[in-house]
Amino acid sequence: MGMTRFQKLATGALVSVLILMFVGAIVRVTGSGMGCPDWPTCWGCLIPPTQVEQVDFSKLPIEKFQRKAERMGRDPASITVESLRKEFNPRHVWTEFLNRMSSMPVGFFTLATFIAAFWQRQKRPLVFWMAFASVAVVLVNAWMGARVVYSGLKPGVLTAHLALAMSLIGMLVYCAWRGTDTPWQIRINNAAALVKLRWVVTILLGVIVAEGILGSQVREMTDALAKTHALAARSTWTRELEGSWIYLVHRSFSWAVLGMTLWAWTLTRRHRIGGAGRVERTVLGIVYSQMLLGVVMAQIHISSWVQVLHVGLAAILLAFVWLWRFGLATSIRDGPDGTTHPSPVRGAGCFEKFRNHGARGGRWEVTEI
Repeated sequence: MGMTRFQKLATGALVSVLILMFVGAIVRVTGSGMGCPDWPTCWGCLIPPTQVEQVDFSKLPIEKFQRKAERMGRDPASITVESLRKEFNPRHVWTEFLNRMSSMPVGFFTLATFIAAFWQRQKRPLVFWMAFASVAVVLVNAWMGARVVYSGLKPGVLTAHLALAMSLIGMLVYCAWRGTDTPWQIRINNAAALVKLRWVVTILLGVIVAEGILGSQVREMTDALAKTHALAARSTWTRELEGSWIYLVHRSFSWAVLGMTLWAWTLTRRHRIGGAGRVERTVLGIVYSQMLLGVVMAQIHISSWVQVLHVGLAAILLAFVWLWRFGLATSIRDGPDGTTHPSPVRGAGCFEKFRNHGARGGRWEVTEI
């Protein structure tokens, strides 16, 4: 069965968020986060300049830049027209500008999803509220994006920015999954296995979110060390990074992600009717890829393209694990004659408890919500 129009809009919003996270990763690894020192304009222009001669420095809020420099611990007097002229980098300017442009489809599709959700609110009220929350998160993250610029890429702001993006992924996956009368489901051959698999995938979700937040903090530490040790060899400060507790916990959590994924995969292979599906195979493949990329960064070289893939695949992994969890949002109802009937949908459905309505010796089977 094809997707409904609402599901297509929600999927469009989700894909645009994932693309934006890829582009955001490119901004981070290229050091283009301050390519546009002002917001929402870029060097005082709606369309960024390609040469420093095109910049009208009289239009730039120099005093605001100086206040920002003071918050960063720099001497405000060091921010002058001459210093800004030297910092102008057309590659960084256009990388950051493309990042801002990539946020436009996110706003469009998320708003369209919310508007379309008004026709969902009677049958599926939680879908409506998730769509509403998605719009709210997009607006807050847009405001947060401005704070990222004005704070001079302050570490705490960056982590909060990422955390909001991760929550947005979950909301949009739910809207795309539940925006139909017959949502996609994973059929499990017994109730106990379904309960166990739900818990395993839920814990896997939590571990991935924690790993993502820790990874963002590791990246912040890398940026800070690169600035404070600008004249030192990279090997001198990478040892300092690898000795930090955040890095060690982040590295250890990667094994937790792998272990939980293999556990969930084993349960799925054993109990899912028809064996593991595309979603589970995709999750396992991404986790293996992430482990390989982690080894490359730890043992070979922290290349820019490896970092971009690492961040982008992490976002896609989170989306598929959310879908995996929602696909397990089924309920069991066994009739007195041994036949199986679907239970009615209530709210999200994924938090419902199992109830045994069957006669002694009746047959259990998972049915769609």
